Amino acid sequence: MEFQAEWITNSRETGSICPVFRKQWKTKQPVKKAVLYLTALGVYEARLNGKPVGEEVLAPGWTVYEKRLQYQTYDLTPLLEASNELRILLGKGWFRSPMPGWMETEDQKRRAVQPGGILGEIHLTYTDGSTEVLASDESWEWAESQVLFSEIYDGEIYDAEEKTEAFESVKLLDWSKEILIPQEGERIREMEVVEAKEVFTAPNGETIVDFGQEITGYVEFTVAARAGARVRFTHGEVLDAEGNFYNENYRSAKASVCYTCREGVQTWHPRLTFFGFRYIRLEEFPGTPSPRQFRGIAVYSELKRTGELSCSNEKLNQLFSNIFWGQKGNFLDVPTDCPQRDERLGWTGDAQVFVKAASYNYDVEKFFIKWLHDLGAAQRADGAVGQVIPDYLPEGAPSAAWGDAAAICPWQIYLTYGNPKVLRDQFESMKKWVDYITNATKEADLWIGGTHFGDWLGLDAPAGSYKGSSREDFIASAFYAHSTELLVKTGKVLGKEVGDYEKLQQRIVEKFRQTFPDCRTQTEYVLAIWFGLAENPKDFADKLAKMIERDGTQMKTGFVGTPYLLHVLSKYGHTELAYSLLLREEYPSWLYPVEKGATTIWEHWDGIMPDGKFWSPDMNSFNHYAYGAVADWIYEEAAGIHTMEEAPGFARVYVEPKPDRRLQWLKASIQTRHGLVESKWTVTDAGIRFEITVDMPAVIRISGMERTVEPGSYTFWG
Repeated sequence: MEFQAEWITNSRETGSICPVFRKQWKTKQPVKKAVLYLTALGVYEARLNGKPVGEEVLAPGWTVYEKRLQYQTYDLTPLLEASNELRILLGKGWFRSPMPGWMETEDQKRRAVQPGGILGEIHLTYTDGSTEVLASDESWEWAESQVLFSEIYDGEIYDAEEKTEAFESVKLLDWSKEILIPQEGERIREMEVVEAKEVFTAPNGETIVDFGQEITGYVEFTVAARAGARVRFTHGEVLDAEGNFYNENYRSAKASVCYTCREGVQTWHPRLTFFGFRYIRLEEFPGTPSPRQFRGIAVYSELKRTGELSCSNEKLNQLFSNIFWGQKGNFLDVPTDCPQRDERLGWTGDAQVFVKAASYNYDVEKFFIKWLHDLGAAQRADGAVGQVIPDYLPEGAPSAAWGDAAAICPWQIYLTYGNPKVLRDQFESMKKWVDYITNATKEADLWIGGTHFGDWLGLDAPAGSYKGSSREDFIASAFYAHSTELLVKTGKVLGKEVGDYEKLQQRIVEKFRQTFPDCRTQTEYVLAIWFGLAENPKDFADKLAKMIERDGTQMKTGFVGTPYLLHVLSKYGHTELAYSLLLREEYPSWLYPVEKGATTIWEHWDGIMPDGKFWSPDMNSFNHYAYGAVADWIYEEAAGIHTMEEAPGFARVYVEPKPDRRLQWLKASIQTRHGLVESKWTVTDAGIRFEITVDMPAVIRISGMERTVEPGSYTFWG
């Protein structure tokens, strides 16, 4: 739409105090409809006559603000009175944040001094058919609010005793309206409530509230207090070996709340920020705290759950829960790496390794389309894709397996949901990324040189390195081949001419095989096999299996190799070994964090080590979803549910379960665009019973026997 409104801002500097803007008016005649269009440079909360105008929080969300800024639409009609007052509270949000918190950059400095502001229009339609627009302009007012400080990393300070009275004239702000777009992503909302589980005194005497589950969001508390009393607390994810509060891993993020009470009983929660936490440490609190006074409010994008996983092993069930909670906690408008420390960035590598699992667990089509539009908007002139999107690390070098999100994510969203729109939208971005590699490499038909993250957090890393022992040129060249292949597939779906890229992909495969005839690590084997680069994949898979067994039947892979590891083993006859890795309880394994009490996925397999000590606090998140990618193996191999490239979106489905007698039963289901597909197998004395329900045509393969079936429910024995 074309806005009449002007950008407005506060007329003087307020320091850390958040401004609140207002528009007052009286209804001249009966109103049929009242609609508010609103956005901000920062994050806002809007209220009409004291009531929230909608359910969104942290609006307008996080986009590549220089090119794309969402606006929201609200129906004000039910809230209208004879005399009306619209108030809009404005915080820094992501727009003026100090992200990233662990380093100082020129881009960070630029954002810190950007002015905040709002732009809005109230459209009134009267019962007689006439209309009126109340657009933000110099007639609007502003004042200092009760929010004395609010920031993404450090938290919020609020004074309930302060009164917002001294309103002043606003100032017009020179900012583009060309960047405005309607709400494109899912709304950010308060999605769940987690009641406090326990309030206890730690060994060191501190008072701790435990919510029993790590979440992303904020704490709401109720307290009876005298005016001027304070509630202060700090957030944390874990307790140390002695049972004391620990949050050194938040690094520079203060993650704290300070609330000055008014007289009486009051309920409050932060309004312009969020935290990742399971525990809070109470530093000040009137009276004796009890669990019923605290509620954890989980905030994330409004995603519909589509996947279900369950089995006979309760530790695996806890892992499944951890995967779902890890996704919810990190799908707050963008796919972030972690929600707690001074980071919370949209790391492209994490997004691409998890996108398949994410798309089975929840309906993330709209979520990823919005983020991929930002990826395209932030893509650099030479085609490079930043390490994070939105690109708050513009000085960072593009990395293989991270920038490849430009190709991997659109293709997976297409496979899961069947809509080629995402491919049409991202085709040029995919092409630019492949072209970037072609122009940046030091050797044609491979990706040689550059600065990469390698097999990030690979367990075979040499001392002092985070990158694993896999060769960076090997990884980069493998992903070059993979992204080029996906570009070719995309072009064919869209009817584009991609013959030159098809020849390029063939040359990359040939050159790769000549240059890297052997594999030296688990991850190298995995990539060579999974990306179709091994001339004899079965032979390579057998060697990988022997390597894993020599390593003590444990994985050595990092971010790059782990998502594909079990898939490779299952595809080439080593499903039993894949289950052995899945069911392993000792470090390193998916179940080791479960043994240590994890309620989300950890960044490190041994974030808490066997002796109770922590990894270095410089990089030790306890809510980092990437390794949760194992969920897609559960859906696809353990339960056997596969989408088909020739029938994307589960228009037809291929089901081939691969059971293991170490489990009594396993069940998985996905609610797809074409209905439900559900697969369960149960180990009985008479054999293994398979129960499969499909709402679409399917090919079912059990014990080597293949059947084509129509929609329905089926039972087989094997």
